[in-house]
Amino acid sequence: MKFSEQWLREWVSPAVDTEQLAARLTMAGLEVDAIDPVAGVFSGVVVAEIVATEPHPDAEKLQVCRVNNGAEEVQIVCGAANARPGIKIPLATLGAVLPGDFKIKKAKLRGVESFGMLCAEQELGLAEKSDGLMELPADAPLGEDIRRYLKLDDTVIELGLTPNRADCLSVRGIAREAAVLSGLAFEDAAIAPYSPAIGEELPIRVMAADDCPRYVGRIIRNVDVSKPSPLWLQEKLRRCGLRSIDAVVDVTNFILLELGQPMHAFDLDKIQGGIVVRQAVSGESLALLDGQTIELREDSLLIADEKQPLALAGITGGELSSVTDASQHLFLEAAFFAPDKIAGRARSYGLHTDSSHRFERGVDYELPQRAIERATALIIEICGGEAGPVSCVEAQMPAREPIMLREKRIKKLLGMAIASDEVESILRGLGMAVSAVDEGWSVIAPSWRFDISIEVDLLEELARVYGYNRLPVTPIHDSLTIQAAPESRRGMPQLRQQLVARGYQEAITYSFIDPAMHQAMAEGEEGVELLNPISADMSIMRTSLLPGLIKTAMHNAKRQQARIRLFESGLRFVKSDTGLKQVPTLAALLTGRREPESWSESGYLVDFYDLKADLESLLSVSAGTISFTAAKYAALHPGQTADIYCDGKRIGRIGALHPSLQAKWDFVNPVYLFELDQQPLLERKVPVFAELSRYPEVRRDLALIVDRQLAADEVLQVVRKSAGEYLNDLKLFDIYQGKGIDPERKSLALGLTFRHSSRTLNEEEVSQSVDAVVQTLKEAFGASLRN
Repeated sequence: MKFSEQWLREWVSPAVDTEQLAARLTMAGLEVDAIDPVAGVFSGVVVAEIVATEPHPDAEKLQVCRVNNGAEEVQIVCGAANARPGIKIPLATLGAVLPGDFKIKKAKLRGVESFGMLCAEQELGLAEKSDGLMELPADAPLGEDIRRYLKLDDTVIELGLTPNRADCLSVRGIAREAAVLSGLAFEDAAIAPYSPAIGEELPIRVMAADDCPRYVGRIIRNVDVSKPSPLWLQEKLRRCGLRSIDAVVDVTNFILLELGQPMHAFDLDKIQGGIVVRQAVSGESLALLDGQTIELREDSLLIADEKQPLALAGITGGELSSVTDASQHLFLEAAFFAPDKIAGRARSYGLHTDSSHRFERGVDYELPQRAIERATALIIEICGGEAGPVSCVEAQMPAREPIMLREKRIKKLLGMAIASDEVESILRGLGMAVSAVDEGWSVIAPSWRFDISIEVDLLEELARVYGYNRLPVTPIHDSLTIQAAPESRRGMPQLRQQLVARGYQEAITYSFIDPAMHQAMAEGEEGVELLNPISADMSIMRTSLLPGLIKTAMHNAKRQQARIRLFESGLRFVKSDTGLKQVPTLAALLTGRREPESWSESGYLVDFYDLKADLESLLSVSAGTISFTAAKYAALHPGQTADIYCDGKRIGRIGALHPSLQAKWDFVNPVYLFELDQQPLLERKVPVFAELSRYPEVRRDLALIVDRQLAADEVLQVVRKSAGEYLNDLKLFDIYQGKGIDPERKSLALGLTFRHSSRTLNEEEVSQSVDAVVQTLKEAFGASLRN
């Protein structure tokens, strides 16, 4: 936001210089990015008038001008195309010094003497470029110093505002801040309602009341748009970074800068029927003021008439209904558009305007009628005309609920007490309604402060206005008790360290992912689309951490990384009947070499069981019973995929990336990954002491022939249940399919270890347990011993 210091001081003038004013604004959170003079350093330039011109005898593009400087007529040779008799212009007299320490001396141009120089805006440091001489109003006093006449001893201050401070995107808003920071009373400008000279109104229908809760309009007839804007108006716009276009556009831009209310003027003769505020219809298009034509989406809010769109609401006007020099009758509009409804719409069309910048952040919903009255008075003052009554259509406006500010909280959170009268003075100076109650104050935020809704917002306002540099520096102290850390829980830092110890590196990826990546990895899960995405490839909230890890692995693989091991802990976002659930999740990925490249390593690649071993190491102390069950997912390799269960509840999945996706994403080697909820990982078994046995173990190995499709885990579960209480350890140490075995069968080799804590087991006891296992497996699965 750029503004003129002189313009600000017309509203409120603190008794400080420019640097001190900028420091106060910065310390209050309105950071000053730049302070620049409105004109270059020059002297000796006065208002003059061209009396007569004649062609230069030896130069086709030069003219010899007779110029009246208020004291005498002098001869000036000039090459500007707009030099003509009767116009008033800046004249740099002999001895004048222009920006860049350029001194004006008597000179001869192609043999003709010139006693000075006629100036353009660029030569006075008023603009970066100019097409001709700077033309001054006809009533400019001859001989007047141009710096004094144009009030050029001024500075332009540029603020870098945070998105929550839309109220300071106007001179009025900044003046309110400057007043309260300086302890001055803020006096709002009095804007009297304009008495209608005609009774004509344009019908207004608002069909999208949620998007546009308030729409205000007025007809103004018989205006003369060709009349130029007064110099004071052009200068105010120029110093705020806007160029003068025509009187009507200049007035609407002036209201934007002065009050912060975006406005638009339509050519009334180009409106068919009345105004309709509605959503766009599929297939509609709109030619914009900048010449481009856009295809409208159905979620776009339009200002239309009964036949066609006229403007993109809150963003920009359309060329069809624009005001031109031939326009005689206007329809002036001002509206309040809900910030959350309009946010992102301009960006979705590749647009960004002063209007959209303000409406997205929130414009005072009480401002439209005030802005209409102010604009009406200025347009009629400059262009003439007669105005009709103001038409206003309203729906449900935002509610401002009282906020409780407790006196004790001020001292607790700011570290010091602030006197009650100073608290009330600060809050009232910011436009808030304040009433004292038992514990403190009941405060209602003003209509222009969308960022104030809870108590800490009020405390922030007190701190910044009171002065951050005035707050005491005191150590924070409190009576703290150390929370118990139960042995049955472990933290994510421990899990991260465990994965790092196994060679993994932690990745942190965006919560927003590419819709194409989501589509490839999601198993029927619906992602949440962002209303205002950073970019098209970051428009879906992730339902899985795997797309982010895959994208990171792709980046590393393309940079010749032969061994990639990544993990990430974070939230995934899942739609449910109760709304959006945020599920803490852990995911990991590995691909490439099993060990770092070395003369002693053979270069074997990782496989499914490398990843499964890493996962089992994390789950080894889990409080629940962990199991794996074969599963199928479109994104994972069939036959190398399993669901992970804890106490019978599915908690995640593990598998190899599907070969088609591996090829699509240019992975040379297979990619293995897992993903599971964090909660089962954080709950662990509490270690319990068990007395060590002094007696020997007895081991028996069994080779069993079972059905080829039978999962080994099912066999192990039956063995554990049937082997008896002396079974101390059970291992599957071999799986065989091939010569000597039915193709529909397979061999599982099990190692059973028995031990008693207080004596040595005899052969009969062990044999009974083994026989029980064999018999149970035979009955359950038709298993037989392999010869």
